[in-house]
Amino acid sequence: MSRKQARVQTSAPAGSPSAGLPGNSAPTRARTEMEFENPEVLGTLFGQFDANLVQIENRLGVYISARGNRIQIEGSEEAVARAREVLSGMHTRLKQGFELDQGAVESLIAMSSEPTLEGIITGDDKRPPIMIRTRKKTIVPRSAAQIDYMQALTSNEVTFALGPAGTGKTYLAVAQAVAQLITGSVQRLILSRPAVEAGERIGFLPGDMKDKVDPYLRPLYDALYDCLPAEQVERRIASGEIEIAPIAFMRGRTLGDAFVILDEAQNTTAAQMKMFLTRFGQNSRMVVCGDPNQVDIPGGVMHSGLADAVRRLEGIEGIAVSRFTAADVVRHPLVGRIVDAYEGPNAEKPPS
Repeated sequence: MSRKQARVQTSAPAGSPSAGLPGNSAPTRARTEMEFENPEVLGTLFGQFDANLVQIENRLGVYISARGNRIQIEGSEEAVARAREVLSGMHTRLKQGFELDQGAVESLIAMSSEPTLEGIITGDDKRPPIMIRTRKKTIVPRSAAQIDYMQALTSNEVTFALGPAGTGKTYLAVAQAVAQLITGSVQRLILSRPAVEAGERIGFLPGDMKDKVDPYLRPLYDALYDCLPAEQVERRIASGEIEIAPIAFMRGRTLGDAFVILDEAQNTTAAQMKMFLTRFGQNSRMVVCGDPNQVDIPGGVMHSGLADAVRRLEGIEGIAVSRFTAADVVRHPLVGRIVDAYEGPNAEKPPS
């Protein structure tokens, strides 16, 4: 089966951007052509077996044909405009040295529905590009919410990030913290989360302190190792530049000249959250990440320190609140659909 035949037999999934395009009954057809100066990049742009083009076709309801260094796009006017924007953004990212995987293409498709983001996607925006540079990679936003979040991280002293898993809340916070540690903007990076699985009573667990707490902090380690070489992570932990500890270890301290991240904050109590936030010191940044829909402490969301803090503090100067939804999930596209199934309006409650 040819790629064209595959496209004809595949309809856009319900809820996809193409499903909401205007004029579904008799859309105005359009055609546009793009020419690329360097034909050598087209293989990477198209993806293996034209996978990237097929992804754009199926998500936007267009047909893309290629000849030489030219690409022709056919479809409704809006879909063609969005496909052109996505392809331009893909080309820009390749020129900037970024990889194009399925998630990156999906993110560009999602952002193409936001007219205000066109310049950011295509690289035509005259403002400095939004990115985070670490030792191992340069990170760019993959959703409109991530753009707002990355801007909030640089312009506020305290940032709350609320939303489901897979939206990049913790990962981007760790990346920003690593970037500031590398440049010397802060002297320490402190990562914390409540060890709710152990009830914060970790003394009875086997092993030394590192053995006791590491299993609960592993997601933070994973983000660190993705931004710094392993030997640098270990060296900085040994020197105290990077500290990873349960929230109980924050009590009685003043965290100055540090970038401090609290993950899984929905599982803190109001007292724990107040204790954590009042550790704030001079020349410090704090990021508080959590999913209000995944509260595991007794009493549920009514006793969550995260919900309480956002209610009290949102709107105060120097404090930002970034909100993510399932539409912002940047893991495998299936993860977003799974989150929707569990948290959408038609989700059934589990049996009691």
